[in-house]
Amino acid sequence: MTNIDLATAANIYNQAMREAVGRHRMLYLVQAVLMVVGGVIAIVFPVFASAAFIRFLGWILIASGIIQGLSLISARNHPSFWLAIISAVLAILVGVLMLRNTVETMLVISMLLIVFFLVEGISKIVFALTIRPLANWFWVLASGILAVVLAVILWNSMPVTAGWLIGLLLGVNLITEGMALAALVWTAKKAA
Repeated sequence: MTNIDLATAANIYNQAMREAVGRHRMLYLVQAVLMVVGGVIAIVFPVFASAAFIRFLGWILIASGIIQGLSLISARNHPSFWLAIISAVLAILVGVLMLRNTVETMLVISMLLIVFFLVEGISKIVFALTIRPLANWFWVLASGILAVVLAVILWNSMPVTAGWLIGLLLGVNLITEGMALAALVWTAKKAA
């Protein structure tokens, strides 16, 4: 595809998106408000939000395993049948474990998030030092240092962190996505 074809395709996509948002602007706005309200509730009650998220994830895994298992009934002759059965059983088992051991699951997921923050922070620091002559490299470095410091603080306050970390991150994510959706609706309304 040439640059002109890509630009034309992008313009067609943008126009279609504007029209869809314009047509259903109230639904998108209601969704945005609900996301922001849900995010605020998750931040105000992070332990409840963490437990609810873990339980929801557990049920999703159980449903996924059951659906996968049912879909395999007609595929017994498929070469990877037994691997798929094992995958379905593991999904159900992990889902049940998450439902039965919500606190332990919150602890494990929180530890994984902390490790992610640490690795992400270290990679940003290394990246910032490699691009150091470029403008604004310091902000990348500061972001990396902040992520490492945050990971260390969260790690030092374990297991208390496990109770609220997932709920807080879920709340922040819902608020930012809700605000982004509201901004999209506002922009579409102004363009109409």
